[in-house]
Amino acid sequence: MNADVSLALGEALEGARRATVGDSPSARPDPEVAATARRRQFTHAERTRILGAADACKAPGEIGALLRREGIYSSLLATWRKQRALAQRSALESQKRGPKADPLLAQKQGMAQLTRDNERLRRQLAQAHTIIDVQKKVSSLLGLLTDEKPQGSS
Repeated sequence: MNADVSLALGEALEGARRATVGDSPSARPDPEVAATARRRQFTHAERTRILGAADACKAPGEIGALLRREGIYSSLLATWRKQRALAQRSALESQKRGPKADPLLAQKQGMAQLTRDNERLRRQLAQAHTIIDVQKKVSSLLGLLTDEKPQGSS
């Protein structure tokens, strides 16, 4: 009887092992989706805070410690400083009043002007060719040849 119990227990354990291995049709893949890495985005307040802290750093190595603590690169800090300087410069410049020019509209208008100028110049060229042709025909009808020397001179 002891052998029968151990045999039954062994078969039960073997069945449990097979179920966990995934050989049974009821086994399903893990439905959890792995998270993808996303780029960090800093708000204006965070950027201002970090730039202020970087400007307050005086001792050697403080900026490096700040960068490590915030988890940012020095190039990002440099980019933020350039953006801040550009924003300060543009704030001091005088602003034009009225609607802003649309660059696409300006490009289309420029292209239309060039097309009109091209057509006008083509018409003038055709007119000049017509005038030259008429002058050649009149010259040949009157017998005036431009290559001949005048008859009265020697």
